[in-house]
Amino acid sequence: MKIALFPLQTVLFPQGQLPLQIFELRYLDMVRRCERERTPFAVVSLLEGREVQQPDTQNASGFASERFHHLGTLAHIEHATQPQPGLMRVVCRGGQRVHVRHSEKGPMGLWLADVDVLDDDRPVALPSELLYISDTLYQVHTQLQQDHPQWQDSGAPQDPNAPQWQDAGWVANRWAEMLPLDLDTRVRLLTLDSPLLRLELIGDELDKLGLR
Repeated sequence: MKIALFPLQTVLFPQGQLPLQIFELRYLDMVRRCERERTPFAVVSLLEGREVQQPDTQNASGFASERFHHLGTLAHIEHATQPQPGLMRVVCRGGQRVHVRHSEKGPMGLWLADVDVLDDDRPVALPSELLYISDTLYQVHTQLQQDHPQWQDSGAPQDPNAPQWQDAGWVANRWAEMLPLDLDTRVRLLTLDSPLLRLELIGDELDKLGLR
């Protein structure tokens, strides 16, 4: 699969929501094409460089170099508006994870890559000793939905018996988005193939914050 990349200083997790403000020409064109063709792009985490393209006369391309992690997540556009010329507001939903096998930068600065699409997390029920992680997450989401109406669109179900609240991978991913984790930790969580291990590490972070 060949796909456009969007290197960012963040991590998009599967089924997570990501709002973006797009103003660079390379990404405006990318979003319009993805909308027209109904295809996703992939969000990858920056290891070196900045989100906004910077000029660099010492570089043969004329722009500062960028390095990004080899693992990313498909971003499906759910909603896009153009409040003014040269600016788009986009809301994306995370899809499957992807592994970047080869990437190259086009003349406009847009990265294109050959990627392997990875399987979704297999459903794993929450162990009884880790149920508190889901219970606490539900309480946090309920409070956010009450205090901030826009949180209704987060994708978290209001029914406490919905299957998402019992799924280790989904619960771990939602906490990974919300906790004050550094970028390296978020990337590490994304790379883990075991939903249960991801959840256990989230439990450790909650314990550090006294949220058990």
